[in-house]
Amino acid sequence: MKITKVETVELKGSTAIHQGVINWLWVRLHTDEGLIGLGETFPSSSSEKPVVLNDLAPLLLGREASDIEALWHDMFVAVQYRGWAGAEIRAISAIDIALWDLLGKKTSQPVYVLLGGKCREQIPVYNTCYDDAFDFNVNPVELASDLLASGIRAMKIWPFDQVGRKNRGQSISCEEMEECLAPIRKIREVLGNKMDIAVEFHGFWNLPCACKIAEALVPYKPMWIEEILPQDNLAVYKTLAEQTSIPLCISERLMTRWGFRELLENRAASIIMPDVVWTGGISETRKIAQYAETYYLPVALHNCGGPVTHFASWHLAAALPNLMILETVRRHYNDRYVPLVTNPGPVQNGKLGLPPGPGLGLELRPELLTGDRVRIESVT
Repeated sequence: MKITKVETVELKGSTAIHQGVINWLWVRLHTDEGLIGLGETFPSSSSEKPVVLNDLAPLLLGREASDIEALWHDMFVAVQYRGWAGAEIRAISAIDIALWDLLGKKTSQPVYVLLGGKCREQIPVYNTCYDDAFDFNVNPVELASDLLASGIRAMKIWPFDQVGRKNRGQSISCEEMEECLAPIRKIREVLGNKMDIAVEFHGFWNLPCACKIAEALVPYKPMWIEEILPQDNLAVYKTLAEQTSIPLCISERLMTRWGFRELLENRAASIIMPDVVWTGGISETRKIAQYAETYYLPVALHNCGGPVTHFASWHLAAALPNLMILETVRRHYNDRYVPLVTNPGPVQNGKLGLPPGPGLGLELRPELLTGDRVRIESVT
């Protein structure tokens, strides 16, 4: 099964997140057997696409698609000279996912079976609250109640971001603290402990503020504190971990097993959160999860990208023995994914069952590929 064409499919203005409008980039690997493997990355297609087409495609053409480990190594070596922890590794991630999709299609197996088979029949999920119906800062109780009614019992919100941006993460007053705590407090007052609440911080805060915020959150029993400090000095997370009883969840912006090495060795994190389309694909994320397991740490896969990210994360979640929970975004699987792919992968009764196959179990819709929403480029 030789690779004959490397194709990118770029969807401009895919959706909006806390950082603004982002783009999903799909990679399709064509083969001499007529099978096509589908991969994905985000958020900056203008950065990732040239790496795929200019740097990596020449390495892939004519190669055996089932040699996934060798191809990963060769792609990594090709880009590591100039520095790889950015668009380069995100591009490799998309290709790696497409290779696993191809192997599944070739063998008529779901990807999770190729990864060693299922470790569970159902995957526990939480909802990250990019939401078209409710703003968690304005209607937190209505949002949490609506999620509970659908069977979802865990949610993630980021009520501190506005103050963090305004103050550049260098200070937070008592008044601002109360303002930021208000959505969490309201949910607890009305729903008690029926809803688990993870609090995301997007790396905006310095260490003194992080310690102060963590102390203020203790009475509300958050599921975790996520990425409250920047990712450039992981030793500082150790200091924070020693000062709070709340689990620290870190972090989708670390790339490859080498990026997670210090974090695991300094034992600052209680929960490891790699992103399958940022940290090296299915191959590398599985290695990170196995590395975390040697420290008896659970994995909560980051999963707020496009539909292929969702399915790749779903397959990996089914196969990981140390999975804690999988991120999902109901706005995505109920709306954004629907016109794009053959299966949006909706959550049912608060959980995901086993993912379909063969391969990842979804394709881009033919009408999307011939429509004016995407730009397609290829190398043969």
